[in-house]
Amino acid sequence: MAALSGSFRLQYFFDVSEEIVVEDLRERLNLEKGGREPGFRRQAPGYVRFEKAPVEERLPPLSAPSGESFAARVRYFDYGVASIELELPFQGAGWGDLIALASQWIAEPALESVAAEAIRKQAERIAPCMRKPSERQLTDDYAVVEVREAAGEDGKEINASQLVEQYGAQIAQIVRGEASPLSASERQEVLASSMSYAPTDLMVAGWTAAFVYDTSPESAQVTIQLLEYANTQLLEFRHYDEVLTRVLTDVYAIMDRKSGTLWRMGLAREAHRLNTYRLDVMELSERADNAIKFLSDMFYARAYKLASARIGVDDYRRLVDEKMRAAGELYRSLMDELHQGRAFVLELMVVIILMIDLVFLFRGKT
Repeated sequence: MAALSGSFRLQYFFDVSEEIVVEDLRERLNLEKGGREPGFRRQAPGYVRFEKAPVEERLPPLSAPSGESFAARVRYFDYGVASIELELPFQGAGWGDLIALASQWIAEPALESVAAEAIRKQAERIAPCMRKPSERQLTDDYAVVEVREAAGEDGKEINASQLVEQYGAQIAQIVRGEASPLSASERQEVLASSMSYAPTDLMVAGWTAAFVYDTSPESAQVTIQLLEYANTQLLEFRHYDEVLTRVLTDVYAIMDRKSGTLWRMGLAREAHRLNTYRLDVMELSERADNAIKFLSDMFYARAYKLASARIGVDDYRRLVDEKMRAAGELYRSLMDELHQGRAFVLELMVVIILMIDLVFLFRGKT
């Protein structure tokens, strides 16, 4: 019987504000100044780090409605996202046990409610360190099955390639969160997103969950941090996708009315509002590119790119980029309308002044 040891991790992400001032938060929580995370264990240049490391805080254990107790920790990112992780260790488990855990807890609404309540309480505590709290919080969730020890049916330790070869079907089920076996084509699709650096590690990333095998807990933690970071970026791009959709809809509605001075006044307000959001999204894109700097073709860079593509970051970024282009064209159209209106008003004022001058001129002659 195969034996596995590690942790089942459930991560929940909440868009709590426009910004969290992490320096103030560390002081408020009496935490030491953070380093430039992640602390890579494999070869990596020194500039590949968070520019502003997230603030991490341990929480008391949280219990699911069914009674299971999870170790908990929360991380606060400077771009306004709070991430809470619930951890359930397992020792000597079989593949069937992990499949059952994944199918039970992935996207489980009751446990998400527990995490949401914990974040609500934390947000109240750190409110002075938050800028522009979100009126409508976007949320997301992700699961990571971390295996630190894996033995085959003969009791001997197996490596990453043997895991995929012998237990690829079970790994695919775990990543999909399915209790029933997958088809051969679907299994192949899941395992296509796997990669290893050494025989002792493996990552298989999916849309809602990932399987991480690493005999070094420190290296595994870095991989899990990269998965977490990708999910926070997904949440931010989802937020700005919704914001841009609402703003563009409002501007199109105003453009359709097109009448009178009040319309032009509304046009000026919408142009300013649209440009403000464009700048906000540009700032987000810059944060996404610069928060972790990948400037070489190293393992962690490829791992992050693979994870972000599977999670959906690239898809949402393309949507935001398309709406940014539409917003840019619409902004230029609004400014053209404003300039034309102002030019018309100036020309009209010049004509009126000339007419007044002519009237006084003729009166003077008479």
